Amino acid sequence: MRALAWQHNWQTIVQKLRVVNDSADEQRLMDALSRTEVTTVLGFVNAHAMNLVAGNADYYDALSAADVLLRDGSGMAILFRRLGLEPGLNMNGTDFIPKLLAAFKGRRVAFWGTEEPFLANAVRRSEAVYAVNVVSAHHGFDEVEAYINLARQFQPELVVLGMGMPKQEAVAARLADSGVPCLIVCGGAILDFLGGKVTRAPQWVRRLGCEWVFRLISEPKRLFSRYVVGNPMFLLRSLICKDAGR
Repeated sequence: MRALAWQHNWQTIVQKLRVVNDSADEQRLMDALSRTEVTTVLGFVNAHAMNLVAGNADYYDALSAADVLLRDGSGMAILFRRLGLEPGLNMNGTDFIPKLLAAFKGRRVAFWGTEEPFLANAVRRSEAVYAVNVVSAHHGFDEVEAYINLARQFQPELVVLGMGMPKQEAVAARLADSGVPCLIVCGGAILDFLGGKVTRAPQWVRRLGCEWVFRLISEPKRLFSRYVVGNPMFLLRSLICKDAGR
C-alpha cells in the first residue's frame, strides 16, 4: 500500500525524534545543548504537532528543519509502541525547558512569546529561580522580522519561543537561517506556565499521562479542538500509519 503524503511526513518526523532513554541520557543532551556554539533549534513533538504535520505542509517543513526533536506526551508514546519502537522518556518542554534555563545560569536569554503581564512575570521568576540574564522580552504576536532584528541586536545565547504551534516553529526556522549563534527552543506554553497564566496539573495527574485532561478542564474553549477533536484524529491516524507500515 502506497503511503499518503501525511504518512510519509509522520514517518519522517518519527525517524528524526531523539529518543532519550534515561536520566543520564537526558543530562548528556542538556550538556550538549547548553554548550552549542552554532545556531541550534530544539522542538517538541506531541499529538497536536503530528496532527498539524498531517495537514500543514509549511509547518512540516519548519518542524523537520529543527536540529533536535523530542517526544512529548502519552499520545506519542502510544504511536511509538504501535510502530514497534521504544518511546523512551517523556521529554515535554514544560519539564525540560526549566532544566535548560538552569543550565544557562548567568547567560544571555531571550523570552519571546505570550503577553503581559505574564511575560514580565516569567522574566522575574526565571531571573530569580534560574539566575539567567534575560536581555530581551517581547510578546509573541509580532512579524518574524521583528524577532530576527531582536536576535541581531541582543545576541542571546538561548531564545525561548512561547508562541504556540505553528508560529513558533516558523519563527525558529527563520531565526536559524539568520545565522545568529544560539539555542532556539520552541516552548509552546512554557512562558504562560512560568508567568502564572497557566497552572500545572498535580504530579499524580502527570504520572498518569493525563495532564491534557487537566488543561482541557482549565481552558475548555481554547483547547476543545486540540484535544476533543484532535486526540481521536491522532489515534485514528496512528492506526492507519501502523497498518500502512505492514
